[in-house]
Amino acid sequence: MKKWLPWLVLALFTVWVLAALRSPRESSEYHTADFGRLPAVLNGRLQPLDSVARNALLVMRGKQSVALDGGGQLSAIGWLMEVTMKPEVADTRRVFRVDHPELRGLLKLPLEGSNYFPFTELQGSLEEIEKQARRANGVEAATRSTFEKAVLKLHFALNTYQRLKNSLRPENSTDFAADLRAYREALAPGIAAVRLREQGKEFNREDFDRLLKLLRNFDAMANVAYPLIVPPVHPEMAGPTWSNLGTSLMESLHTEQIHPAAEAYATMATAYRQAKPAEFNQALAGYRQWLAGQFQPQLDKGWWEFLFNSWRPFVKSIAIYTLVFLLGCASWFGWFQGLNRTAGYLLGLGFVVHTAGIVFRMALEGRPPVTNLYSSAVFVGWGAVGLGLILERLHRDSIGIVMSSALGLTTLIVAHNLSLDGDTMEMLRAVLDTNFWLATHVITITLGYSAMFVAGFLAALYIVRGVFTRSLGPETRQALSRMVYGIVCFATLFNFVGTILGGIWADQSWGRFWGWDPKENGALIIVLWCAILLHARWGGLVRERGLMNLAIFGNIVTSFSWFGVNMLGVGLHSYGFMDKAFVWLMLFVVSQLALIGLGLLPDRFWASLRTPLHPRPARAS
Repeated sequence: MKKWLPWLVLALFTVWVLAALRSPRESSEYHTADFGRLPAVLNGRLQPLDSVARNALLVMRGKQSVALDGGGQLSAIGWLMEVTMKPEVADTRRVFRVDHPELRGLLKLPLEGSNYFPFTELQGSLEEIEKQARRANGVEAATRSTFEKAVLKLHFALNTYQRLKNSLRPENSTDFAADLRAYREALAPGIAAVRLREQGKEFNREDFDRLLKLLRNFDAMANVAYPLIVPPVHPEMAGPTWSNLGTSLMESLHTEQIHPAAEAYATMATAYRQAKPAEFNQALAGYRQWLAGQFQPQLDKGWWEFLFNSWRPFVKSIAIYTLVFLLGCASWFGWFQGLNRTAGYLLGLGFVVHTAGIVFRMALEGRPPVTNLYSSAVFVGWGAVGLGLILERLHRDSIGIVMSSALGLTTLIVAHNLSLDGDTMEMLRAVLDTNFWLATHVITITLGYSAMFVAGFLAALYIVRGVFTRSLGPETRQALSRMVYGIVCFATLFNFVGTILGGIWADQSWGRFWGWDPKENGALIIVLWCAILLHARWGGLVRERGLMNLAIFGNIVTSFSWFGVNMLGVGLHSYGFMDKAFVWLMLFVVSQLALIGLGLLPDRFWASLRTPLHPRPARAS
């Protein structure tokens, strides 16, 4: 049984991972999955409506589904269908997270109980929220209080929600299909009345007023609708782009024709409101068939991104790395061979899933793996797990397993929290829009970050095991010392080369190789710290424990270059300002300083270095 257990566990988790790649079944009479695959343009990129829904929910709720009061979960795309077609139901869903006590008091919300509230409980406070948001916007970002940040976050969430409500139909429309039929009938006589009026001639006032009344609703949609869901009628011509539904209907005044997308969405909206799933599915199928004529690549991209969203490879990697970490730690306390093998196989599976997720994102974006802070966190974890697999292959003592699974788990959790700001595949700003430098400088420097964290976490493992357990024997100490030294050499090379490549990129982008920008200084500090660490070891200034303390401080240096410089809010490299991450960064720094403090304790405080007061006598032969 011990022999087959690792393979059995690996097989079970492989099946679990692969099973999620199946296309999800329709969860209701409505073809919600097909609706979620429909293409739209938002944040400068083509994406399925499923991504629009998931990213909006992450901003509002911090999760990609909605908990129902009666139990169960409502999927993101199911929630979006309610918001856009039956908002009176969506308004009762507990979607908005409000956890700041001062803000809850201002809005007269209960101070105890759930942190999630429906739109109906916030609707009466919209003016007050708007007022407080305007005041908070007038305060410099770096000096905003937690209350002001909470107000701005809630204001943005409410604004996004109300824009979504007006994206597929005017919010006050009860039968959008009938409204569109009326618009089609009023279009020709209304335009004729408008032209006669402009010429100063007598015109039909009734035709003019009928058209004007309908246009008011469409104009409101044009101003607030969130995603662009109407493709150009003639994509082969230069100029036409995707537009929102309101803008498309307003353009009908010039073309005197209603776009097929508007017809389809109006039919779907009315069928959904009137609980007619067959009509909804028929209109959806007809629209997908129309799209397939000229927009098959966009439909295909929507299908693949929908599959990626449903598969959620990084969430599965988190689950696998968590189990690997526990098994790796447990292997030091008994049944080493079986637990070590099981953890090693699962770590390999987690690495494969992690890799597949990165490759999947690259294919969807058409970009190298690192384009923003989110993808850098994913990639740093990937590099750390890869190095851990190599270390475990060389030493087979669970050190590589525990270290890499801990780093993979931590960085993916960081990435998840970064995703709460919305779309993680957003369009790149102009200076970053170069696949060559993203594939050279960014990947090289990010692998340097990975190596620094691997060295630092191995050093932390050395100190924790040495202080609190008796498992850090002479052989283990020497092995960890060699690992840390070798990985720091690797990190020095990659950080140095990455910094030089960054200077060449800066010279091409801004006309100077080096400008003492905070990000440039952070990269230089990492290289200098690596040099200090290696020279201190070469010169005999530090031995094993000194090497470990210097490597742990390297975690602080690397985290500052990776995240800290973005929080300064200055310089040409502040592409990912994350003020809410400041507290977590400071806690991380404090934890590393605490580990260094442990590393400086005298030998008598180290469990692995203490000699028993009353050693047991040798057993007679």
